[in-house]
Amino acid sequence: MVSFESKPYSKRLLQLISWSHWFTFFNILAAILLSSIYILSESMPDTLLGKTYLVTTWLSHMAFLTFMSFVLILFPITILFPRTRFIRAVASIIFTAELLLLLLDAYIYTRLGYHLNISSSAPILELITNEIQQNSRAFWFVSLVLTLVILSFELITSNYAWKHLKELQKTIFARFIVIPLVAFFFFSHMVHIWADANLEYDVLRQDTVLPLSYPSTAKTLLTKYGMFDEVDYIARRTSPLAFTDAVPPYPLYQGQCPSESVISQSVFMVLTDQTLQTHQLDKIKHRIKLGKLSLDNHVDNALPKEAWFNLFYSLPSIYKTTLLEQQAQPLLFQIMTQKNLAKSFTIVGEDNNEASVNNTESLLSLTGQLFPTTTKLDDISSLIFADKLNNYAPGLHVFYFKGDNSYQFELFLDALISAQNKKHEEQQNKDILWISSIGNNSLDTSLSMKPALLVLPKSKNRSIDKLTSHMDVQPTLIKQWLGCDIQPKSYSNGTDIKKLSNDRIIANTMDNGIVVFNKDKSMFVDQNGNFQSYSIQLAAPITAQPDFPLMIDGVHFIKQFTKQENNVQ
Repeated sequence: MVSFESKPYSKRLLQLISWSHWFTFFNILAAILLSSIYILSESMPDTLLGKTYLVTTWLSHMAFLTFMSFVLILFPITILFPRTRFIRAVASIIFTAELLLLLLDAYIYTRLGYHLNISSSAPILELITNEIQQNSRAFWFVSLVLTLVILSFELITSNYAWKHLKELQKTIFARFIVIPLVAFFFFSHMVHIWADANLEYDVLRQDTVLPLSYPSTAKTLLTKYGMFDEVDYIARRTSPLAFTDAVPPYPLYQGQCPSESVISQSVFMVLTDQTLQTHQLDKIKHRIKLGKLSLDNHVDNALPKEAWFNLFYSLPSIYKTTLLEQQAQPLLFQIMTQKNLAKSFTIVGEDNNEASVNNTESLLSLTGQLFPTTTKLDDISSLIFADKLNNYAPGLHVFYFKGDNSYQFELFLDALISAQNKKHEEQQNKDILWISSIGNNSLDTSLSMKPALLVLPKSKNRSIDKLTSHMDVQPTLIKQWLGCDIQPKSYSNGTDIKKLSNDRIIANTMDNGIVVFNKDKSMFVDQNGNFQSYSIQLAAPITAQPDFPLMIDGVHFIKQFTKQENNVQ
């Protein structure tokens, strides 16, 4: 009796397993065909070895992933529930979901540069949400059609393999496909081992093309995205970051601002090279009645010699050399020149060490191109009079406090706010204030948040918990001060602070790597691929796995301006 009952079970099980092998085989072919999207989205390798590796790893890797779906999901279900209709239905649903997931992953890869992953769920969800909002009917129609087409393919293939199982078992054509795929699998792995040992970039740059492939390195990815020279890929050790592609020329002002408007307000920027503390800003906020925008998650991640470039040009530091060679003026300064607005720069404090002297020389070389004159003062005794502060001509006035100057810094702010309150009593337009620290003396402070304060007299008091940076100052002033409707992406990487609504990535470059921020953590990646992470919530360094999607998002942020020709002013 036992052998009689086990015989139909074993036959049915063997038949289902045989069928599932053939069903998986047809899905391997489908997965290879759909995954060609990854290959077409990348430039072809330069060498014969690179091209050979591309083809062999593409075919074998996709075949392996599809076969593993059978081994890990379908095969156990078949063993547990060997019911013909149930297994065929489940198999069709499983492979339909897999192929749809493959298409979704391919779409995300072509748009963001990385695959589906938990750490970058926010940018992925934002991308999908934007697609739905822009054309929801087309999105859902395409999704429905793809689902029906793939499900139809699965049902037809399932039915064909079941009805022609005996014929398929007698054929030999499959072995001429399976055997090469197995050979390609081992060949591609051997080539990658060799390439990894010999730093063969043409092979290693393909590490992130296919889903669930080899983990890449920061060095390879930065080279792939044009942040390092491919020629120096092996020899590079301490060379600074630089674009391998040409940086577009900085835009010229084309008269987009209202010509009839008269600017009667000034902008006072009060900055210190000491890290501002929350309690310092709280004292200032208590004295300001309206227009307080508290920037609770403000980013200033550059060294002193680069931070001023970030502030005035609203671009990452990597653009500095090229734009200074172009003798480009920030768009804000171009507009101020056209409107005959005043510009002044005042430095308060003394240089007490060699590093401070070097930073001042670097600053003066920049301000010398942007401001008519730069005034240096040892103290603020000549500035703290309301009449004097209120008699500055409408324009941009920058006050920079150097060294251990916290007392004079706070005293000057008290005088400035008192002068602004006096203006209000006299029914004059109050000025725009920007108060923050600028520059970092070490990598540790560049990875932390530094609170800042923006005062727009006509705005409501509110706290902004979205990431902000010095690169947002110029777009904010062009819109909120000068009233110009110019697309920020055409001249900067920043955003009008009042229009911030979504979480975003902010990144900047240093001489030896990049710094990337999101709402949860910051990360430094040097040119040798070493990662250092910092928790925003804990305000302390943390040990974390390399976050390549976050790094790629940071690279995309840094390279926004290089795509300027696609942006409309």
